[in-house]
Amino acid sequence: MIKSRYIFLSIAACFIVSLSSCSGETPSADIQSTSSTATVTETTTHSSHGSKAKININSAILSELDKFEAKLGVPALSNKIQASRPYASPKDLVAKEVVTEQQFNQIKDMVTVEEVVLSGEAKDVDYMTKLGLMKGHLLVAKELLQQNLPKQAEPHIGHPVEEIYVDVEEQLNERKVKEFKTNLVGLTNLVKSNPKDAKIKSNLTTSMANVHGAIAALPAEQRSKPEFVLQVINGLLDSANAEYGAAVANGKISAPIEYQDSRGFVIYSHELYKTISSAMAQSDPEAHKAIDTTLTELLKVWPAAIPPAQAVKTPNDVTKLVKTIEENTQKILEEANTKAQS
Repeated sequence: MIKSRYIFLSIAACFIVSLSSCSGETPSADIQSTSSTATVTETTTHSSHGSKAKININSAILSELDKFEAKLGVPALSNKIQASRPYASPKDLVAKEVVTEQQFNQIKDMVTVEEVVLSGEAKDVDYMTKLGLMKGHLLVAKELLQQNLPKQAEPHIGHPVEEIYVDVEEQLNERKVKEFKTNLVGLTNLVKSNPKDAKIKSNLTTSMANVHGAIAALPAEQRSKPEFVLQVINGLLDSANAEYGAAVANGKISAPIEYQDSRGFVIYSHELYKTISSAMAQSDPEAHKAIDTTLTELLKVWPAAIPPAQAVKTPNDVTKLVKTIEENTQKILEEANTKAQS
């Protein structure tokens, strides 16, 4: 990410409600879309069966807005969308000269100005995904600090508190998680003012432990369920895919920060999958092999925290890999739903 990021995240919705589109049954999680004039039931589905949840241009995090940037190939479009808020309607993107009419026609099916309210399992997936994004940022920051590159690590330390915490704070309070914003702010200020301070390493360790503790507020049983963890992984990979698409131009990494963001998200996705790999191998060996192999292939796209001169794979290649994982996740979700119905 190039500038200030996260305000709102609703990554998880499409994976939960996909169950209803495939089975005809009502999913356990409720997802509602609200505006100033109406409350409607969201009918989004998984990408293999229909459209994913639309992106609210008034409140979406910048990694979500990066999906527009990657689709249209317009550098810094996500920042431009954010800077031109608020929007009364999707068509305001054209009225405010953020995009052209032709560009808008390419993304109009992805755009909304309605808020999405999550509940049930969808809310839990959303919560863990946000914290996973925090963890991804801090993982890549740690790598850069270990290479004595505090200036490059600085934005990745700042993103969790400047862009994500505000969006997850309400849920943290609901789940009675001890406030850790102060520590994140202190770490960010320390890196900016005194990047060689020895306290940075210990403070970063504390911040990562705080994020882990917030994740642990979810029931252990839920965090060990493959169908739950896979939805979180898909949310992280969805953001990684958007970030990578915005980072690459003409076969080269033109936006190192976004490359690094996506690297952190993929690394943490791989870590999460390890926690359920044994269960996956027993319950669905075929899906396990496909997901495990694809995640390993994805990791090769980011050979190091410092971007290579040439992109290892094109954004389209990365999208195909992410889609493979999504399709196998969909299979697991359908199997879980069928089992629950029997």
